[in-house]
Amino acid sequence: MLRGCFPERCRAILRWADGLPSKSVAAELGLHEHTVGKSRRRFLKDRCDGLLDEARPGRPRTINDDQVAAMIDRTLRTTPAEATQWLIRSMAAETGFSRTTIRRMWSAFGLQPHRSQTFKLSSDPRLVDKARDIVGFTCPRRTEPLSSASMRKARFRHSIASSRSCQ
Repeated sequence: MLRGCFPERCRAILRWADGLPSKSVAAELGLHEHTVGKSRRRFLKDRCDGLLDEARPGRPRTINDDQVAAMIDRTLRTTPAEATQWLIRSMAAETGFSRTTIRRMWSAFGLQPHRSQTFKLSSDPRLVDKARDIVGFTCPRRTEPLSSASMRKARFRHSIASSRSCQ
């Protein structure tokens, strides 16, 4: 395809300059005939400058490459003051960019700071007590060893399976 591709445009013009018709050039390069014709017309009108990409429609960029690099560097090398990782909202508040802009930049660079690669242990001195409280509420204590409990579970499953086969 000739989607903004300078070398492809140059190849099309060189093949056309060799005397090949646009249809043959298009078939040879795997392009559409209209694309080759448009490149030829632009070359005839503006010479080599006609082969360069035209300005795209839409709003011009407001964030330059240095600002993008600084935001990516901040994402990778720092953490917010009162959190363990950057969130889109916290980075947007810190940099002054919109949340959508931050999301697009992180997506373009494949960044997912909310998915940390390593586990970070809390520096809270009461961490063990808090974990003990949480585990105590969610996991009932076993009064028998785990091995006998799993054996009992296996016997129960076996008895259910054998009662179904007898019916």
